[in-house]
Formats: sequence, structure tokens, C-alpha cells
Amino acid sequence: DMMQIGSAVRLLVEGDDVSRFRDGNDEYDIRLRVKESQRDLTASLKNFLITSHKEIVGQDNFYVPVSRVASLDKWGGPSKKTRYNRKREYRVTANVEGRFSGNVRQDIETEFAKFDLPPGYDIAPVGEGEYQKESFNYLFQALFLAVIFMYLLLSSQYNHFLDPLAIMVSLPLSLVGAFLGLLIFGSSISLMSLIGVVMLMGLVTKNAILLIDFAKQARAKGMSRTEALLNAGPIRFRPIMMTTFSMVFGVLPLALAIGPGAELRAPIARVVIGGLLSSTFLTLVVVPVVYTIFDDIGQFITGRRHKDQEVADTV
Repeated sequence: DMMQIGSAVRLLVEGDDVSRFRDGNDEYDIRLRVKESQRDLTASLKNFLITSHKEIVGQDNFYVPVSRVASLDKWGGPSKKTRYNRKREYRVTANVEGRFSGNVRQDIETEFAKFDLPPGYDIAPVGEGEYQKESFNYLFQALFLAVIFMYLLLSSQYNHFLDPLAIMVSLPLSLVGAFLGLLIFGSSISLMSLIGVVMLMGLVTKNAILLIDFAKQARAKGMSRTEALLNAGPIRFRPIMMTTFSMVFGVLPLALAIGPGAELRAPIARVVIGGLLSSTFLTLVVVPVVYTIFDDIGQFITGRRHKDQEVADTV
């Protein structure tokens, strides 16, 4: 059959590893195949005998020359055919030097988008480019879920839906410093830097929590909102700066990429340092203003609700 003929020819030309030869600490494959002078398609190879399953009376084994069952022609073609997602693929690989691989991939996809491909053909990244694209998507999903869970936790702790929004204003404020930190250190946006962004989301809210929590406690004791916020800034300034700079100096050795392999993890620390510094200084200014706005909105909604309730009771 076809498979038997192909296997016999492949075994004669390409050969097969039948054993290994050991020479001291080195090992070599022992490949069994016909001599190079006998691999000529037009002369020697077509006369080789292959076993047939056909039963002949009086003969135990029946051999047929290759020339009786196949015609041998030499032509060019791929050494192997590979498939991806049940489609035949032709893969082009390359290494990147001096640029971020994600930017190179985007440039390639932009150029390929100009091609008018026939039906059934498409161009898509595979290998490292595909894994990197999937990793970015998963990280953005993780970042979204982290923000949602953070809001739910703060809402349950404060028993309020608007106060957590004022606290979470510090999250976008930290992104300003995170990207500036990458720019100052000369790092690019990579998988590690995005992991640092996810880590940063859980760190930067501590400053706003210290500020808003103190203001709420002061208001609960009878202090006005404006006075509580004005006192919260100077009083909470010291613990905010202590926690921020302790974290910054703690990850500073990692940001300096000291030691072999440290440049891989350095973007995480650089994102954390830039994000913490920017969110710390911007939180002291922006968060009290946003808290005041959301508090006015909450009082307006609560007052409107009480007014509607009084009208309903009167009716």
C-alpha cells in the first residue's frame, strides 16, 4: 500500500536511528541507511526490493522492486507540512533587536493588513507573539476584576457606595507616575510592568483610605466636613509619607536591576515607585476635592429621598 512504499523509501534514504554509540562521555546516534552512492533515484534506489503482503504459493516472502510500484521523480518542496488549528501553515520566525517585540508585532500586523488575501488565507501571530497577546488580555481582565473587588470590599467596610469612589480616584492618578517611572528608567511596557500595575492597584489606595477614614471619624464627632478635611491632610501627612517612602526604598534595589537576571523583574519595581510617588502627592490634593463632590451628591440624593418620603407620609 501507499504507506508501506513511502516508509520503505524513507527508511532507505533518510534512515532510522537503531542504537547509540558511547565514546567516553559523548554519545552518538547510529543511523542505518543505504550508502550515499546508492541513493540515486534514477539508478540504484528504484531497484531496491520492498516486502509485499501479497501471498504467493510456494514463497514465504514476496519482494517487489520499487520501480514496479512507484515512479521516482526529484522535485523541490517543503521538508514537512505543519498544521495549526486544522489549517496548513507556513511559519516565519525572527528575533528582535533594539526594539520591544510587541511594537514590532504591531508594525508587522499593520503591514499585513494592507494585503488583499484570497479566501481561506489569513495572517496571525503564533508562538511568543500569540502567548504575549493572550497574556496582555488576561492581565487586563485581572486588572478589571481587581478594581471591582476593591470597590466591593470598600463599599462593605464603609457601608456606602460613593465614599469608595472618592478613594479609588487614586488609582488613575497612580498610572501617571507608573508610566513616568518606566520612561525615566528607560523601560518599556511589558508583561512584567503590567504585573506591577496590578500590584500597584492594591497599594495606592492606602493613602486615600488614611485620609478619608480620618475625615469620616472627625465628622462623626461633630466636626464639619471642610474642617475635617483640612485637619486630615496635615495630621495624616506623616503616616502617608512614612508608608510610601518605606515601600519605595524597599523596592529600590529591585528597580536598579542589580545582579544577573534582575532586569527581567525591574519593571515591576519601577512601576511601583513611580505610581506610589505620583499618587501620594496627587491624593493629598485631588481626593479631598472628589470626596467633597461625592458627598454633596450623596446629600442631594439622601435629601431628595427624605423629601419624597415626607410628601408620601403627608399624602
